[in-house]
Amino acid sequence: MGVYKSAADAVKLIKSNDRVLIHGVNAVPFQLVEAMVNRASELRNVEIVHIHTEEEALYARPEYKDSFHVNAFFVGSNMRKAVNEGRGDYIPVFLSEVPGLIRKDIMPIDVALLNVSPPDKHGFCSLGVSLVGSLPAVEKAKYIIAQINPHMPRAHGNGFVHVNDIDVMVEVDDPLPEQILPEPNEVEMRIGKYCTELVEDGATMQMGIGAIPNAVLKSLVHHKNLGVHTEMFADGVIDLVEKGVINGVCKKKYPGKVVSGFVMGSKRVYDFLDDNPSVAMLDIAYINDPAVVKQNPKVTAINSAIEIDVTGQVCADSIGTYHFSGVGGQMDFIRGASLSEGGKPIIALPSTTRKGISRIVPTLKLGAGVVTTRAHVHYVVTEYGIANLYGKNLHQRAKSLVEIAHPDHREELDRAVFERFKK
Repeated sequence: MGVYKSAADAVKLIKSNDRVLIHGVNAVPFQLVEAMVNRASELRNVEIVHIHTEEEALYARPEYKDSFHVNAFFVGSNMRKAVNEGRGDYIPVFLSEVPGLIRKDIMPIDVALLNVSPPDKHGFCSLGVSLVGSLPAVEKAKYIIAQINPHMPRAHGNGFVHVNDIDVMVEVDDPLPEQILPEPNEVEMRIGKYCTELVEDGATMQMGIGAIPNAVLKSLVHHKNLGVHTEMFADGVIDLVEKGVINGVCKKKYPGKVVSGFVMGSKRVYDFLDDNPSVAMLDIAYINDPAVVKQNPKVTAINSAIEIDVTGQVCADSIGTYHFSGVGGQMDFIRGASLSEGGKPIIALPSTTRKGISRIVPTLKLGAGVVTTRAHVHYVVTEYGIANLYGKNLHQRAKSLVEIAHPDHREELDRAVFERFKK
């Protein structure tokens, strides 16, 4: 069993040139991170790896560039400046494959910094709200340092670490960060309602957090027997569970359970997760595996995009060469849904940016990353309708996408389509 120490003493296990994994999303062990950063003058070339994290990433400040360098599996808002200024880097990888990088020793972990629940009577601590990278780190890291935090929900599933496997423990009493979403606006609700038209009773849902997923969930109240198998979920799922709309009775994998790899939202969703046997938090390598996803019926995967060209190429991780987010689990679920019996992969996005620039474009911006290829795209939804691109040739796709573009941009897009296809 590990010993209890102060955060300052615990992080003395970290040495120069180590690779350190930080528990991601809302599970960031902030006291351990702060204590590590306080040792910046003693450390050099420490590589930090994580998916997106909430709150400020102290180690990414310019003054610590000689001490810490971030290799992010997903670029969150707190890492964009560092990555785009060259003080950090982005690893393009499907979310389903992040655990494999660790388990296969492609990216061996020296120290894992975790935020876990207090141990139960058997000595097991829960990894709580995030199983993206943390579970393989438990299995493979040379040293595990964990905050023991009573605010971390005890989640059912397979995300546990035994106290005997923790090298140093630090007692904290830190509430988890919360994300409180505003109500969807008119455009977002229209997109949500169009998406809802594609959702059949008995479908297995995947969607993320944000205005459009929130709008979709608000529009599903009259559906029946929906299931959830998703990389993450937020508060919007709870109302549908309580109304009996989501019951998982038609699912093939973990029937009757909401299945996820991480959770974001308000304290309400953390309380819902805590000791709830109807939720299974599982390793993201399993959750996002298309071979697993496709076994569920009518998988309806709703994902977003930054822009999409008229042939259906989806950019979701960059604005030109500016790194904005990451590949994440979009391709995992787009492919899983397309292989599911009756499945529907959906890309949902507003027709324009807040500045009125069309998100449906003749060609992607120079340097833009293609996250989902045109061969993978089936449905595209904006506030102006639904375009089904599956089985259509390039010209037919382009015409379908112009029809759901903002009316102010359709004439310009029509001209671009004619110039490209000569018809």
